[in-house]
Amino acid sequence: MNAIHVDELTKNWGKTRAVDGISFNVEKGEVFGFLGPNGAGKTTTIKMLVGLTKPSSGSATVAGYDVVKEPTLVKKSIGVVPESSNLYDELSLFENLRFVSKLYHVPSVSREKRIKELLELFQLTDYQNRPFGKLSKGLKRRTVLSAALLHEPEIVFLDEPTSGLDVMSARNLRQVLSELSESGVTIFLTTHYIEEAGELCDRIALIVKGKIIEVEAPEVLRGRIQDVPLLKI
Repeated sequence: MNAIHVDELTKNWGKTRAVDGISFNVEKGEVFGFLGPNGAGKTTTIKMLVGLTKPSSGSATVAGYDVVKEPTLVKKSIGVVPESSNLYDELSLFENLRFVSKLYHVPSVSREKRIKELLELFQLTDYQNRPFGKLSKGLKRRTVLSAALLHEPEIVFLDEPTSGLDVMSARNLRQVLSELSESGVTIFLTTHYIEEAGELCDRIALIVKGKIIEVEAPEVLRGRIQDVPLLKI
């Protein structure tokens, strides 16, 4: 069974068709990239797959669950890292993780242990008592990713994971994502950076104006996308 299965998925916002009948599969344990210029439909696709908005037509399953009929089961199986932070500035890094762990119903007997594991994995232990709002963009990004992993999801969705980060922070985050993939977690990420997609992903779907143009391995796709506007290296 695929981790994600999408069939003719479409989303209209009024008279605008943001996503236009896309179909693809993501295998378990795969790092799958959604590569396209801004406004191509990447974020809208993620919102449909994680249950934040309903498709206009078509269907999709995530972790074996229908995104329309079984959204609660989908949400229990996934972690979501939005482009903008969804944590609280006034709480410390640790307090944010503890709060989110309660939302995810992480058992109290294992909650502290799980938080400690993630602090160590993302090299955040030294910053755990700092207010989230005082952290650098790179540390905030790692904290948000930690929060998404608290309940040990099968699949993680990341929307533009390195957006706004400096070169070193982006490189560190890519390394963490590679290690996460090696542990067996399925990763679905969006980006408009060609090199980032090529470095991280097993396969890439190229999406332009709401339509998937191709789904290929990075080395195959790289030579075919020179004419796609607004993609960045």
